[in-house]
Amino acid sequence: MDTTPQLQRIHPTAVVDKNARLARDVEIGPYCVIGANVELGEGVRLISHAVIDGHTSVGAQTIIYPFASLGMTPQHLSYKGEPTRLVIGSNNVIREHVTMHVGTAQGSMETRVGSHSFFMAGCHVAHDCVIEDHVILTNNVALGGHVHVGEYANIGGLSGVHQYVRIGKHAMIGGVTGVDKDVIPYALVMGNRARLNGLNIVGMRRRGFSREDIRSLRTAYGLLFSQGGTMAERLNEVADLFGSNAGVMDIINFIREDSSRPICIPVAGNGNGNGH
Repeated sequence: MDTTPQLQRIHPTAVVDKNARLARDVEIGPYCVIGANVELGEGVRLISHAVIDGHTSVGAQTIIYPFASLGMTPQHLSYKGEPTRLVIGSNNVIREHVTMHVGTAQGSMETRVGSHSFFMAGCHVAHDCVIEDHVILTNNVALGGHVHVGEYANIGGLSGVHQYVRIGKHAMIGGVTGVDKDVIPYALVMGNRARLNGLNIVGMRRRGFSREDIRSLRTAYGLLFSQGGTMAERLNEVADLFGSNAGVMDIINFIREDSSRPICIPVAGNGNGNGH
């Protein structure tokens, strides 16, 4: 059996800075450009015409399609060339014309993308965003700066997310939605300006949530967005009733966290958590 390590495959038309750090078996296709401060993990594959620059690292087995641009300077008027970073995890698919920028000194100095996510053509991830694992950004989704997207969230095509917005885990954002408020975990939101339309029931079923857990989330959702008392009172009531349910507590803790954005609330007459 041949135990010789597989060599890097770099097309002769690619421009790769001599200081870039490339793991074994990296594949760099025609007309790609790789900057001096770039690090590519094992099995990373660039199809062609991709540009990776800045202080950028890409995790193992990630595939990058033509005309993706990763690690360029942020679209931020106060950026002065600080050595900020873009950190991308492993096993991601980054399709054509996706852009991801490094962070800023005014933020966390870092834009961070997790693993096992799918970024469809034309998506934009702005400076200082944090994207957790197993996220899907559909075609032409645009994330403003400092957006935080929880694991397993799914954002529909042509949607825009305002800077500093938080999107909770397992949330589903409908297509062509403007998201200018925080979206609780497990939520389904849609609309010209996003409004809660219940819970992401289909997504939870697909990921193996039990009927009991979904029933508890529905009941908790209905109580949280009822008309009685204050939100603080309703949070305490639901925490007392469902303190042992991890999903319900995800929502409660999310709402209780500090944020510069308000919480997205249900449309009139749709506070029962039925979702789709």
